[in-house]
Amino acid sequence: MPALTFSAVGATRDLATVPKGFRALERRAVIGHGRGAFDAAVHSVMRWGMQTGSGMTVDADKVIEVGDRVRLTIPFGPVRVHAPAEVVYVVDEQGLAGFAYGTLPGHPECGEEAFLVELAADGTVSAVIRAFSHPANWFWWLGAPVLRIAQELYTRRYLRALA
Repeated sequence: MPALTFSAVGATRDLATVPKGFRALERRAVIGHGRGAFDAAVHSVMRWGMQTGSGMTVDADKVIEVGDRVRLTIPFGPVRVHAPAEVVYVVDEQGLAGFAYGTLPGHPECGEEAFLVELAADGTVSAVIRAFSHPANWFWWLGAPVLRIAQELYTRRYLRALA
């Protein structure tokens, strides 16, 4: 079974230990208010709702668990890019829930991405995306500016998927 394509597993928990050469990203959006909104968002996130809501397809149909391996299919116009990944951690705390996946060989990027839902003390519910990455190989390095734009585009779509 192929291994993850990076070594800093779990670094999206706070982005304080992002390895040299990787680009860090954190985006957030308020998506609701109260425990009900939090629970609904967590339910969606833990069933790949951010990904499917962004236009991707995912070859998984169960609640996410550590060690799950999936293949995300990302549409770019008429082209479909396949991105294999493995769930590296799950968060299930009082006011924070979600998961992170790491890239596997064949993914266009090398790194980790976290998909989280936060419930603040005032009841505000936010979706949070944290990632660190760089292009996976020479081919993807040639298209690095396009990859960066695509990551920003899909990050916005992830956040809108829960709004």
